[in-house]
Amino acid sequence: MTVYLYLLNTLADWEIGYLTAELFSKRYFADKSMACELVKVADTLDPITTMGGMMLTPDQRLDSMQFKEGDLLVLPGGDLWMAPETDAVLARAKDLIDKGFNVAAICGATMGLARVGALDAKNHTSNDLGYLKIVCPTYMGEANYIDEPAVSDGNLVTATGLAPLEFAHEVLKLLKVFKPETLDAWYSLNSTKQPRYFHELMNSLSA
Repeated sequence: MTVYLYLLNTLADWEIGYLTAELFSKRYFADKSMACELVKVADTLDPITTMGGMMLTPDQRLDSMQFKEGDLLVLPGGDLWMAPETDAVLARAKDLIDKGFNVAAICGATMGLARVGALDAKNHTSNDLGYLKIVCPTYMGEANYIDEPAVSDGNLVTATGLAPLEFAHEVLKLLKVFKPETLDAWYSLNSTKQPRYFHELMNSLSA
């Protein structure tokens, strides 16, 4: 499995932190020998600067991305999703969604998907329905909008920018890389901060 993380200037670092940490480290994977490669892609190989001032260098260009069943494209938040420079990745993401491949988008990336019509026929969420309708006048997916922190619909995960934990939870559930009991304990620990869930998490790994 390959997880492609799209890089763009102003990338919202914190919105993908839970997810990338677990996918890269594989520390709670049901099968730690499972192949899971995290690949950074962008329109060019030039470094980008995140919203937090971190410089990230793409591993490969977007147009060289070879998708196969089970792979995932992650679209992080950022300030450029309504700008023409994200048109290419949004077109690719819409095509992937339509063909049944996995795509996950959070915060501003959900607005980008909305403006290219990728959300019109899928259950989804975003930062706010009213705002989404204003900034994306061609958006036709209001009937499928769900006012929740994160929403899954088959091969698509969307989340508000205030829900990086819920976003990671839904993506990890989609990818089935954790045992269900591990995922439940992991989410409960991070959402409640209660120590008992740490013990449940550790016990789930040895069960």
